[in-house]
Amino acid sequence: MTRDELLDLYRRSGALLEGHFRLTSGLHSPGYLQCALVLQHPREAEALGRAIADRVRDLRATVVLSPALGGVVIGQEVGRALGVRAIFAERVDGKLALRRGFTLDPTDRVLVVEDVMTTGGSTRETIEVAKAAGGQVVGTASIVDRSPSTGSGQVATSLQFDVPFVTLLRIDLPTYEQDRCPLCAQGQPVVKPGSRVVTA
Repeated sequence: MTRDELLDLYRRSGALLEGHFRLTSGLHSPGYLQCALVLQHPREAEALGRAIADRVRDLRATVVLSPALGGVVIGQEVGRALGVRAIFAERVDGKLALRRGFTLDPTDRVLVVEDVMTTGGSTRETIEVAKAAGGQVVGTASIVDRSPSTGSGQVATSLQFDVPFVTLLRIDLPTYEQDRCPLCAQGQPVVKPGSRVVTA
C-alpha cells in the first residue's frame, strides 16, 4: 500500500479531519486522523494489518500487544496476518495493564501495535506493560506516524524507541502546546476526538 493509496483511503473514509483538536497527548492540532472510520470496514482493516505484518515479519513476533482502545482492531488484524495471538492492554485507574486473563512470558516476542502515534506515549507505556509481564518487546508499529519531524524540511520521525519502529504512513500535521496554540488564540473551539479522556 503506497502513501497516496493510504491518504486516499483516509479521505474516502472521511477519516482525515480538519478543525481544532485536542489529542490524547494533550497537544492541539488543526488535523486529526480518525482511524476508526477506516478500520470499521473489515476489508480495509485486513489490508492495513497485512501491510504492517509484511513490514515486520522478520521480527518474528509471537504475540501482538496493543493499547485499548485505538490499537485493538489494527492489532487484531496484524496478529491475524502474522498468525499469532493478539492481545490488548487497557486502562485501570489511568494506567495501562493486562486484564481479562491475558499473560506474557519470557518466550513471548512482543510486537506493540497502535493506530496513530503522535508522541509515542501510549506505545512506551504499552512496552513497559509487556516488559513488566515478562515479554520481550521486539518492535513497534503503527498505521500512521504523525509525530513532529526531526528538523526543518525532514520527513524523519521524532519518535525514538529501543526497538525497531515501522509505520505505513508518515504525515506531518502541526501540533501545539495549549498555551502556544494559534487556534486557541483565535478563539476556535477545541474538540477532543478519540477514546481516551484527557484532562486539561
